[in-house]
Amino acid sequence: MLGELNNTQISNILSSQALGRLACTDGEHPYIVPVTYTYDGNYIYSQTNEGTKLKMLRRNPNVCFEVDVMMDMRNWQSVLVYGQFEELANEEAEEARKILFDKVYSLATSSTVHAYEHGVNGKTAVDDSTRVKHVMYRIKIKKVTGRFEKQ
Repeated sequence: MLGELNNTQISNILSSQALGRLACTDGEHPYIVPVTYTYDGNYIYSQTNEGTKLKMLRRNPNVCFEVDVMMDMRNWQSVLVYGQFEELANEEAEEARKILFDKVYSLATSSTVHAYEHGVNGKTAVDDSTRVKHVMYRIKIKKVTGRFEKQ
């Protein structure tokens, strides 16, 4: 059976996942990349560094964002978000980073992994420097749709 997801189901999917796909375009070429994200009920938050994606987003802020949950080829759910890229700065960026990190980075390392087991050259501290990217952004949601198949 194919069907449409209701608003509660859409919200549950967006809230329960941490990896989505961000699609943007420079007006000529489409570009889609996987991103780590979080959803707070109003916005989708993520981070990035300077590069192709950010250049495109700054040039054309209209985006599409996709998240899916797939058990098998006949049991899946998919959500599409149409929205607008908003680059954040100062206090807004710090608040967005807190929202993102509180949700996503607790998933980054298994609770069974201990820093002392993975020390390099006598160092046991976990280095989070690669987790923090320079640009925080959010997607202002304009429209959301969801579909599913269940056998």
